[in-house]
Amino acid sequence: MGAGMRDPGRQRYSAAAIALHWAIATAILLLLISGLWMTDAIEVPDTRADAFAVYQWHKSLGLTVLVLSFARLAWRLINPPPGLPAEMGRLERLAAHTTHVVFYVLMIGMPLLGWAMVSASVFGLPTIVFGLFEWPHMPMFAELENKAPVETALKRAHSIGGYLMIALLVLHVLAALKHHFVDRDHVLTRMLPFLPARRVPNEETQ
Repeated sequence: MGAGMRDPGRQRYSAAAIALHWAIATAILLLLISGLWMTDAIEVPDTRADAFAVYQWHKSLGLTVLVLSFARLAWRLINPPPGLPAEMGRLERLAAHTTHVVFYVLMIGMPLLGWAMVSASVFGLPTIVFGLFEWPHMPMFAELENKAPVETALKRAHSIGGYLMIALLVLHVLAALKHHFVDRDHVLTRMLPFLPARRVPNEETQ
């Protein structure tokens, strides 16, 4: 079967797609936890002394999500995912497609916002990716004469995106559980290789 064509009998995502999915999901979860801590939305005792290290790891994970998201998008275009269950209604399929589009917008847009925000920071602190090498600032933001208002606007957008990501993740998990326990279709099992695959008719790709 040629590149970009879906196998109608395939019930699971490819191994590469599954690996990318869970690597990105884990990184996003860590990003949200560290982001909430960094904005004082959650308080973890005796960790403020490690703030610089947490910020560096947060930035490193964000850049990792950016790179992996592009890789996952490219893989998805070359290897389309298994189809949605045929019994899914039109509105439900539309919601699934929309959710995935918004996920990709956030997975790519949030790291770019963070990168721009760090570049526009009045402190000019470097980003050391996992302590290995320095990631450059965006010149268009790093060279601004009046950085403060731009940094503030980017922080607000980044924060809104973070809470939107949380809401989307909750919706995504609830939808997956609904498909598995209520609809009893293959939507969840196709991304969880340790669960038995359910053979159901496919209608279209998600």
